[in-house]
Amino acid sequence: MVYQALYRKWRPRTFDDVVSQPHITTTLKNQIIANKTAHAYLFTGSRGTGKTTCARIFAKAVNCENGRDGMPCCECEICRAADNGSLGDIIEIDAASNASVNDIRELREGVMFTPEMCRYKVYIIDEVHMLSVGAFNALLKTMEEPPPHVKFILATTEIQKVPATIVSRCQHFDFNRIKTEDIVARLTYIASQEGFTLHEDAAELIARLSDGGMRDALSLLDQCVAFSDDITLETVSGASGIAGRDHLFDILECIADRNAVGALKKISELHAMSKDLKVLAGELLEQMRNVMLAATIDNGRELITCLPEELTRIEGIAQKMSLGDILGCISLLQESSERFAKSTSKRIELEMCIIRLCTGNYGKSAPTAGAPSAAGNMADPELLKRLARLEDAVRNGAAVTQDKPADAPPPKPEPDPDFKKMDPSQIQPIQNWAGLVEEISRRSPAISGFLKKSKAFMGGSTVFIIVDNDFFFQQFKKLNVSALIGDVLKENFGQTFNIKAKSARNVSPDDKENPINRLLEKAKALDIEVDIKK
Repeated sequence: MVYQALYRKWRPRTFDDVVSQPHITTTLKNQIIANKTAHAYLFTGSRGTGKTTCARIFAKAVNCENGRDGMPCCECEICRAADNGSLGDIIEIDAASNASVNDIRELREGVMFTPEMCRYKVYIIDEVHMLSVGAFNALLKTMEEPPPHVKFILATTEIQKVPATIVSRCQHFDFNRIKTEDIVARLTYIASQEGFTLHEDAAELIARLSDGGMRDALSLLDQCVAFSDDITLETVSGASGIAGRDHLFDILECIADRNAVGALKKISELHAMSKDLKVLAGELLEQMRNVMLAATIDNGRELITCLPEELTRIEGIAQKMSLGDILGCISLLQESSERFAKSTSKRIELEMCIIRLCTGNYGKSAPTAGAPSAAGNMADPELLKRLARLEDAVRNGAAVTQDKPADAPPPKPEPDPDFKKMDPSQIQPIQNWAGLVEEISRRSPAISGFLKKSKAFMGGSTVFIIVDNDFFFQQFKKLNVSALIGDVLKENFGQTFNIKAKSARNVSPDDKENPINRLLEKAKALDIEVDIKK
């Protein structure tokens, strides 16, 4: 007997078997019961969430001879033929390999013929965003006014690539990522039916690694079964390839310790072992996300995807780094990953990125490795000098510290003219600011981290936020912080504000005439501590 993969064997056959999508399955069942089904549907969502499965169940249900409560009986001739793929009236089209105008023209010709066995002829077009522009245009008229015996179900993971003219002609259902607890429950049930042991912590790790996709979870479970019938955490880590990731945390610890030599040595070792450096950069980015979550969210362990023994190292790295440094590292790793495709040397690209991570140089975009800089045909001279010094240090085993030229102190930000000309006596502290920060935290934990210990003041239609964090001050517009804070303020005060951020980091406490110091003294005198207004 030919072995059948678990995700195929345990594919849901009725709407009640579909996990974590009750908002969709209930609606479809009610439409079938009331005989008010649409002529076209659009199913969107990430992979493995049940789009194609629901399309197949719907196609069976509208044609089932003995349907009950909006679901197929799975026993009649039509249901059995649909399940084994031999029913000619349910046509599945893979748009990735049938994307041309001619393919859609054939579909349009077939639409005119009545069904052979069923009440409706159902066309399921998977990955519909892959259709060409001409194919979409050819499909448009047929979808707008199809024959009464035809229904369309379009499925896609990239809704933004589907023309609005197509979307507007469909009932749109958005599939959610499947909840971790729902995946764990389903895996546990399947394991019990298949006769192998799945430990609870192993099931939870599989669910978290699958990123909300049931098909990915079952595929990984299949791999684990190949290792052992007794599936433990160690089995999952070995089957998924996350075992032996010490090198990732070694590099991250070097970044946190500003140890460029140690990080470059580790990369050299991995390169010699034929490790794909682009993949390595992606893995570093993923683990830096975990560090960000550990540094930002209290009791946020359930959001971190790692082995239990790795969590301690992640939390240790988070304690060594400021939130500004962590976000700077993430931004720089993302930029570097985008440049890999154009880089003539992935090793140099990653080494340049690591140097900047270890020296805290997040502000400027590094030139693409092998590409000319804006200043001429050579790379940045200062960067080349730094590379040369690091290469010497690696050879000699010496330590490398961040460059701090005595003749180049960091420039102080120019005071905002609107802030400078305003009389601080006319600017009043926002007395419920702590509560507003809590509201911002619920909407964006990363942004709220910058607002710890901040003070906010209102002057007319302008809100001034004073923080003790230069990184936030520099990245204010880039992170689109103003829009989120503006929304929260408008909800609470009923008006639109112009948001301005100020840094107190470079302001001397002895400068009593500085507007920032005068405002901070006012807030201190009022001892503000008021809950957010409902």
